[in-house]
Amino acid sequence: MAAGSAFDLVIFDCDGVLVDSELIACRAVSDALVEFGLSLPLEEIAHRFIGTSSEDMYAALETDWGCVLPETLKARIAARSRELFDHELRPVDGVAETLSDLAGRRCVASSSEPETICYKLGRTNLLRYFELAALFSLQTVSRGKPAPDLFFHAAAHMGAGPGRCLVIEDSVPSVTAAKAAGMTAYAFVVPATAEPTTRTDFQRLGPDLVF
Repeated sequence: MAAGSAFDLVIFDCDGVLVDSELIACRAVSDALVEFGLSLPLEEIAHRFIGTSSEDMYAALETDWGCVLPETLKARIAARSRELFDHELRPVDGVAETLSDLAGRRCVASSSEPETICYKLGRTNLLRYFELAALFSLQTVSRGKPAPDLFFHAAAHMGAGPGRCLVIEDSVPSVTAAKAAGMTAYAFVVPATAEPTTRTDFQRLGPDLVF
């Protein structure tokens, strides 16, 4: 990546940027909800919750439906996700070559849990491109994206000033967080999950590049 030489640190999201997992995860949620007699269109799950944490998604659904989601449902969503990932998870096209060519420091800042990040990167043979100490999860901060906390945390631990960081993200909440952190933000439009308004939504946020 040519941009690597212009920055002290490149911060990658995991889901949808490194691994092609977003639609798989949305299907897992949809499948599990049906098993519990609930229904939410796959398109709505993708539109509302890509780029957010599972806990934020559960909180939103509980508000929508006026109930407390049972832990058994959450466990089933996690189990169904793993079932699908075991069979279908792949790296995003071209990302291995990008990481191989990238000079300089890089890290991951993801809303997934630490063990999930390691599993996804290991499953797709991308873990070899990152130090374990350079994998940062939502569990390390009190507020998730679109708050900038996770990016600030990652930059501080990697010894880079926010103004010298490049963030590559694929969702509106995540690009919002990067911009709030004062970092350069590249918005990655994933063809499989992008809605017609996605590019317009990104451009409205003012990322430095939409690709």
